[in-house]
Amino acid sequence: MKNSPTFKNSDNKQRSGDKIRRAGVFSSLIMLVLLLAASNLAVGSVSISIGEIMKTLAGKGDAMTAPILLDLRLPRLLSALILGGALSVSGYLLQTFFNNPLAGPFVLGVSSGAKLMVAIAMILALDGGMLINSWGMIGAAFLGAMLSMAFILLVSGFSSGSAVLILSGVLIGYFCNAVTEIFISFAKDSNIVNLHTWSQGSFSGVTWQNVIVMSIVTAASLAACACLAKPMMVWQMGEAYAVNLGVNVRALRLFMILISSLLSACVTAFAGPVAFVGIAVPHLMRSMLRTSKPSVLIPACFLGGSVFCLLADLIARNLFAPTELSISVVTSVMGAPVVILIMLKRQERRRL
Repeated sequence: MKNSPTFKNSDNKQRSGDKIRRAGVFSSLIMLVLLLAASNLAVGSVSISIGEIMKTLAGKGDAMTAPILLDLRLPRLLSALILGGALSVSGYLLQTFFNNPLAGPFVLGVSSGAKLMVAIAMILALDGGMLINSWGMIGAAFLGAMLSMAFILLVSGFSSGSAVLILSGVLIGYFCNAVTEIFISFAKDSNIVNLHTWSQGSFSGVTWQNVIVMSIVTAASLAACACLAKPMMVWQMGEAYAVNLGVNVRALRLFMILISSLLSACVTAFAGPVAFVGIAVPHLMRSMLRTSKPSVLIPACFLGGSVFCLLADLIARNLFAPTELSISVVTSVMGAPVVILIMLKRQERRRL
């Protein structure tokens, strides 16, 4: 009993330190989002000053810069911000579901399945002289994501090994990519250019209608994630523990899969497959915040994903201008070292 005040003081200090760390991390992420947003609007083939940007956003810009900002750069900026955050949260949900830091929409083949169904839908529609609206693209992508996820769940039911899970995801990814390329090869020449650009991953060509739809889907998914934060925290302590505390494990698993697939489908529908964001960002956020609480990590992952993709898009547009790199090339270069670090740490822990 004599030591209890000491323990209380130590606990209070730890809580105070956690609050300071979280405030610092979230403040830094918000500042980075604002800084990168301004850079994405200002830097490009035509440089625009911050003052001119402010005037244009206030409706007082000149006729030359207004179309560049409002019709091209701003929708692209918002799509990178929204979809980057959505992809990161999708990766966090998959990592929580499978209890595996290497799980992610791209690695598990979920993005590839979504890409395949969107490509098929786009080719069939274009060949028929029709256009698919934003909701149709998300629907096709969601169907493909769920089919891939069904295969992954089937494999994980037979084997709980991490290596088997990742290998099955890589295999289904290669299979879906191969089938996608076959469909693209038989598409009309006039449609191949747009399909090829989209299939490599890009935030270009996004319209305001696309931005509105992706905002609705992402906001609804994040709201659902917020409702699942407490059951997910209990789930992280073990399935048996969650059942004993009255958590409906079957419903939780279903909602986690549906939300992660929907977020991944939304990204793939508008930007194509984007690599490594869903793995790298959740890992970085856990390391920075030193917590596994979903109520903290979900918003952190969204902001971190936004920063990651805003930076990647800025590099993709300007590094070799006027040639533009695909977004997946840049995110792979940025995210692959993080994945390698995760694997090395896991190997170290096994040795200990």
